[in-house]
Amino acid sequence: MNKKLFLLDAYALIYRAYFAFSNSPRINSQGLNTSAIFGFTNTLLDILKKEQPTHIAVVFDTSAPTHRHTEFEAYKAHREEMPEDLRKAIPYIYKLLDALNVATLESDGFEADDVIGTLAKRAEEKGFITYMMTPDKDFGQLVSENIFIYKPGYKGGPPEKLGIKEICAKYGFERPEQVIDYLGLMGDASDNIPGIKGVGEKTALALIHEFGSIENLLANTDKLKGKLKEKVEAGKENAILSRMLATILLTAPVEFDEEQLSAKEIDKEKVKTLFTELEFRRLAQVLLGEELPVEEKKEIVEEGASKKTKAGQMDIFGHTGGEVEEEEVPEELKNYQTIETVSHSYYSADTLEKRKTLIHGLSQLKSFCFDTETTGLNTMTAELVGISFSWKSNEGFYVPIPNDQQEAQKIVDEFKPLFANENITKIGQNIKYDLNVLKNYGVVIKGLLFDTMIAHYLLNPDMRHGMDVLAETYLNYSPVSIETLIGKKGKNQISMRDVPQEKITEYAAEDADITWQLKETFSPLLVEANAQKLFDEVEMPLVPVLAAMEREGITIDSETLKKYSAQLEIEIKAIDDEIQKLAGTSFNISSPKQVGDILFEVLKIAEKPKKTKTGQYATGEDILQKLVKKHPIIEKILEYREMVKLKNTYIDTLPELVNPKTGRIHTSYNQVVAATGRLSSDNPNLQNIPVRSERGREIRKAFIPRDKNHVLMSADYSQIELRIVASICGDKNMCEAFRDGKDIHTATAARVYGIPEEEVTKEMRYKAKSVNFGILYGQGAFGLAENLSISRGEAKELIENYFREYSGVKKYMDDTINFAREYGYVQTLLGRRRYLRDISSSNGVVRGFAERNAINAPIQGTAADMIKVAMIHVQAALEKNKFSTKLLLQVHDELVFDVPLDEVEKVKPVIEEAMVNALKLEVPIEVGIGTGKTWLEAH
Repeated sequence: MNKKLFLLDAYALIYRAYFAFSNSPRINSQGLNTSAIFGFTNTLLDILKKEQPTHIAVVFDTSAPTHRHTEFEAYKAHREEMPEDLRKAIPYIYKLLDALNVATLESDGFEADDVIGTLAKRAEEKGFITYMMTPDKDFGQLVSENIFIYKPGYKGGPPEKLGIKEICAKYGFERPEQVIDYLGLMGDASDNIPGIKGVGEKTALALIHEFGSIENLLANTDKLKGKLKEKVEAGKENAILSRMLATILLTAPVEFDEEQLSAKEIDKEKVKTLFTELEFRRLAQVLLGEELPVEEKKEIVEEGASKKTKAGQMDIFGHTGGEVEEEEVPEELKNYQTIETVSHSYYSADTLEKRKTLIHGLSQLKSFCFDTETTGLNTMTAELVGISFSWKSNEGFYVPIPNDQQEAQKIVDEFKPLFANENITKIGQNIKYDLNVLKNYGVVIKGLLFDTMIAHYLLNPDMRHGMDVLAETYLNYSPVSIETLIGKKGKNQISMRDVPQEKITEYAAEDADITWQLKETFSPLLVEANAQKLFDEVEMPLVPVLAAMEREGITIDSETLKKYSAQLEIEIKAIDDEIQKLAGTSFNISSPKQVGDILFEVLKIAEKPKKTKTGQYATGEDILQKLVKKHPIIEKILEYREMVKLKNTYIDTLPELVNPKTGRIHTSYNQVVAATGRLSSDNPNLQNIPVRSERGREIRKAFIPRDKNHVLMSADYSQIELRIVASICGDKNMCEAFRDGKDIHTATAARVYGIPEEEVTKEMRYKAKSVNFGILYGQGAFGLAENLSISRGEAKELIENYFREYSGVKKYMDDTINFAREYGYVQTLLGRRRYLRDISSSNGVVRGFAERNAINAPIQGTAADMIKVAMIHVQAALEKNKFSTKLLLQVHDELVFDVPLDEVEKVKPVIEEAMVNALKLEVPIEVGIGTGKTWLEAH
C-alpha cells in the first residue's frame, strides 16, 4: 500500500474556516463563536473520508519568534490581532484532534511552514507521497515528484492538487524553487516581506523568466535599462532579505515518527463527548452513526420533514443554501438533568371526570402553559393527538385526543370556554402553531399570550430558540427526544398516534412543564433587558395576526403560471441557441466552468479574468454585470440564468404548493429568524419573489383575489428606511427634503453635485440613490465604486460631499458606533436590541462587520417594528369596523389585502391611517395604496 501523508497548515485552515462564516457566524448558546471549529472539523473529516491518508498531522505555529523576526523586525508586524472569538475556539480544535487521534506538531522558533517543509522532505526520503494542505502560495517552492500542495475546495468545489507541472505552468517557471526568487522580488504584503520597491507581480515574473534567479539578476543589472535598473540596484538588499524571509526552512527540529503520524481509529467516546458539548449533531450522526438529542419538536414531523435552518438567504421553501449545524453547549452544562433524574408528577386526564377536574383547576388560574401534540407540521391538515398543560414546575397533565374526529371534537369543545377566557394568560413555545391547530377545531384563544420562543428571541436574537436548547441552556435539563417515541426518520418511523399513552403522557406533559419553567425564567430577564414593552405591545399581539394571515392564504392562478412556464420554455430554448451561436461552439450554459472557459479562453473577453479559489473562472452575476459591455454574449447569459431560475424556483413550483382543501397558498411567517426584527416567510417564501425584472413581475400577475367580487390591495411604505434615518439623526437638510415632499434622491443629487434640482440628470439621481442606501449599510468608497462602476476617487468625493451636506447622518453613524462600544448593543426606536459582540474587536475585518451592523440595525430594525405595529393596528381596525377585508401578506414594507369591491373606498383610509400612525417620526410618512385584479396591478 502506498504511504500517503497529509500535513495540514493549522492556522491557515482555521482562519479560512472562521472567515467563511463572517456574514453569518455560528454562535452557541453561551455566546461562543463556533464557526472555525465547525469549518475546520468539516475540512478534516472530508480529508479523512475522501483521501484516506495512511499518515496525517496538523501543524501549528507557536508564539515564539523565529529567525525571520530576528533578522527583520517588521516581519508580519502589521498583522491584525487574532479575533477574540477565534482565540477562544483554538482549544476546541486541539480537543478535536485529540478525539480523532490526529497528531499535532509545532516547534518553537520555527513556523508551521518550516515544520511542514522539513517533514515533507524527510517523508519523501522514506517513500511517502506527501500532500501539504494549505492555501498559501509559498509552499510552491517545496513541490517535487512526491510532494504536492493540496488546496482545499472553495464553496463545495473540488480541491486542487499542485505538483511540479502545475506550479511551473502557473508561473511559467523552469523549476518550483523559483517561487522563492519570485516572492523575493515582488514581496508579500500579507507577511510584510518588502521585495524590491516598485516591482510588482508582472515585473517579477518577467525578471525570473529572463534571469532565472535573484543572484543572476543582481549579477547582471547592467542588462537592465532606465527606471527598472535603478529600482533593482536600489533594492538589492531588500531582494536578498526578502528571499531569505520567503525561504521555507527544511531543518526544523521535529522528529519524523511514522507511528506518531499514522492514521488511527478515532476515540468514539471523546468524539461523542466533544460533539455533545458542541452540539454537532449532524456530524455526530455521520461519524458515530448515532444521533445526539434533537431540538424543537415542532420542527420535526412524523412524515420526516427536515428542520428549518437559520443562516443565509432562504429559497421559496424557506430553506437556506446550507444546513445550520448545531453548536456549542458549555462544558459545565453537558451533564444535563433528565426526566429520569428529576422528580416529577405527570398525569393523564383520560376520562370525562378527570378532564372536568383539570378544566376547573385551570379556570381558577391567572396563567397556564399548554402544548399540542399533532400528526404533522402543516397547521391546515394537522390533527390533534393530545393537549398538555402545566402551571407548576415538575407537574403536568396530558389530555389524549382520539383518532375519531367526532369524539375528538367533543373533547376539544370541553376546553373552548377555558381558551376563550380573556382573564387567563396562555403560555406556549411557538404558540402560533398551537393557535392554528386548535382553530381547526373551532377553538378561539383569547387573552394575553406569552411565547417563550419569542421571549428568548428578544433576549438573544442571534441564538437558537428551540425548546430543547433553551431547556439545556437555562434549566440544565435535556428533554425527551421525539425519536425515542416514534423512531428515526424513514419508513419505519411511526405516528404519534401509535405511541403508548404512558409514554406520550410523559413526553407531552414534560413539554408543557419545561415551557412553564422557561416562562418563569424569561419573565424577569425581559424586564432587565428593557424588552417587556416590545414583547407585550408588538411581538405578542402580532402572533394572532400572523396566525390569521397564514390561515387565510392567498389565491394564485395556476393556469397563468403553467402558460407562462410553457412560454419561458420556448424563450429559454431560443436564447440558448443565440448564446451557442455567439460562442461559435456548443457548451452547457448551466455549467459555470464551461461558461468561464468560453468567455475567457475562447472569446477572451477579459485580459485578467478573476478565478475562484478552485482555479475555475469566476462567472457569478456580479462578475458578469461588470463585463456586460465587453461582448453581447454576457447579457444573453444573464438573461438565460434569470429565466431558468424564475421557472424552476417559482413558476413551476408555486402551483404544487396550493393547498388542495382551500385552493390557496399558505405561507408561514417566522418572528424569530432575522436578528434585525424583520419577519421572514417560508414554505413557500413569498418575500423573495423578484419584482425588479419584467419577467419576475410576471409572477405577481398570478396572485389574484379570491373571486370576481374582490380585488387585491397593496399598501406600501415609501422610502421608509431613509425617513427613519432622517428621523433618528435629525439632519436638517434631509428632514427638510422630506417635509417639503421632495424626491429624496433628486434632492440628494442636487446637494452632492452643488446644482439646482432641475439640472439633476437621471445618472446623477441614480448615483445619489446608491449613496443614500449604501450609507445605511456602511458602504465605503471601494464598495460604492464597485457598485456604480466608477473610480474610487469619484466614489470618495461623492461620499465626502454627502457627509458635508448631511452632516447629521455622519454624526449618527459615529455616535451609534460609540454607543455600541460602550454598551455592547444598539437599539431601535422601540428598544429592540442588536447585540454586537465584536464591536471592539482588535481585528479590523471583524470589527468593521460589527460597525456596519451597528449603523444598519437601528434603521432596519425600526422599519421592522413599524410594519409589525401597523399590522396589529390594521387588523384591529378591520375587526372594529367589521370589514370583510382580509390581510393576506406582509412583504418587507408592503401589506397585501383581499378586499370586497364595495369596501375598497371605505377601507383604504383606515389602512392608511393605521400605517401612518404606527410609529411617530420627525418627518412625514407616506403610504402608497393601489388596487388591482392581480398583485402586480395592485402594487
